[in-house]
Amino acid sequence: MQKLEKQFHIHCAPGDVGRYCILPGDPGRVPAIAALFDDAKRVAYNREYNVWTGYLLGEKVTACSTGIGGPSASIAMEELYNCGADTFIRTGTCGGIDLSVQSGDIVVATGAVRYEHTSLEYAPIEFPAVPDLGVTNCLAQATKALGLPLHTGVVQCKDSFYGQHSPEKSPVFYELQAKWESWKRLGVKASEMESAALFVVAAALGCRCGSCFHVIWNQEREAAGLDQKMNEDTANSVKVAVEALKLLIESDRKVGK
Repeated sequence: MQKLEKQFHIHCAPGDVGRYCILPGDPGRVPAIAALFDDAKRVAYNREYNVWTGYLLGEKVTACSTGIGGPSASIAMEELYNCGADTFIRTGTCGGIDLSVQSGDIVVATGAVRYEHTSLEYAPIEFPAVPDLGVTNCLAQATKALGLPLHTGVVQCKDSFYGQHSPEKSPVFYELQAKWESWKRLGVKASEMESAALFVVAAALGCRCGSCFHVIWNQEREAAGLDQKMNEDTANSVKVAVEALKLLIESDRKVGK
């Protein structure tokens, strides 16, 4: 490929982004994240990639949306990495699976089920999708400090949103439903669409990544007749990501990283 002045999809170049990045899915969520930075400005907006850069504790930081799913998220990570980023926090939404996970709670992933295909182009299926321990610990610490309900554990990642929510419509319904039963029996906390790809791509690039999620709904609680209220306010998961970045910056400074 011809060498470009700016990255092909995110339209950024070295100097436009910080080494620390928050990755939401929704482009509309980026300004809300940037509002928690100091002196934040939009540096690019192309396709699903809305990119804002500002400062936290005097360190340059960036928020970049990734759209939905592993393919676009992996593009964002690779191109941000090419511009100098090396630490990533995915913040987004998820649907609960474990009955203890309720709407409005925070889930911090300690691993991800690779029920998606992007990661297969970076590592064999035998390689686990796991986040960076330091990033994960900061996310859990930030959640607790904010006084929010926290769940840590494995999340499931898929490519088809409707394969989860309307599996009976699919010609491979038998596989989707059987696998879903497996996730339940294995204690998987929630379902989402990006972490598995991002964890594996981060491993391939040699950089750090972790993820935290706001729980919108839990279809298993609904099926069990348990009380819950749909909650689409992602403000708390955004705060968790920002506070975790601050902890990471402080930790890195102490060890000269």
